[in-house]
Amino acid sequence: MTDNKIKKDKKKDSKISAEAVEKVLSNKAEEQELKKTRFRPNIIITGTPGCGKSTLSKTLKDISELKINLFNISEYAKENKIFESYDESRDSHVIDEDELLDRLESQLRKGGCIIDWHCNDIFPERLIDLVVVLRCGTSALYDRLKARNYKDSKIQENIDAEIMSVVLEDALESYDKRIVIELQNDKDTNIQENVDKVKTWIEQWVLDNKSGVTNEVDEFYKDREMPEDWDSDEE
Repeated sequence: MTDNKIKKDKKKDSKISAEAVEKVLSNKAEEQELKKTRFRPNIIITGTPGCGKSTLSKTLKDISELKINLFNISEYAKENKIFESYDESRDSHVIDEDELLDRLESQLRKGGCIIDWHCNDIFPERLIDLVVVLRCGTSALYDRLKARNYKDSKIQENIDAEIMSVVLEDALESYDKRIVIELQNDKDTNIQENVDKVKTWIEQWVLDNKSGVTNEVDEFYKDREMPEDWDSDEE
């Protein structure tokens, strides 16, 4: 092989490498830019334990065209060991909320997430588009919790929370009331009705937000009142 041939091959390899690097950098920049905006909504499906959150969430997840990324927080925390302590009185682990948010923020920025959890007040308002609060009558709730072998004290605690609308009040205090909806979920027929309602909402959101929705704090609050407890180091 002549010296000229070697030089040409080296030049060609150098050109390919430069193009490859440029493409990678371009993709990274594009990916970073995309994270500032989401094109699919994030939804919290919440309610007192036993109200049917997981059933509704999984049914929506199974609708392929919705492209849902489902996070059952109880299971996710257990799989990733995101606990800060154990509450013996409630016979349950206490989730480390800071670590949970650190792990989930990148997913929420991409959009298309459903959060299945009885707590709803720890997720940043700017990353949530709909909060679905499932409601259930006390008789149906008792039967469901009894079937799960909950202790009587835990059953009563959850029934009291449902009667006092604790989860709903948390949602209304944490998010714009316009994105918080209540859905009754006592009967089997309610499940499909609620699936249809949420599915229709998602499809309409996508049509209404073709340019995407910001993930950024400053942009989100540009035309809104900044919350009193807002921390500029949130991210």
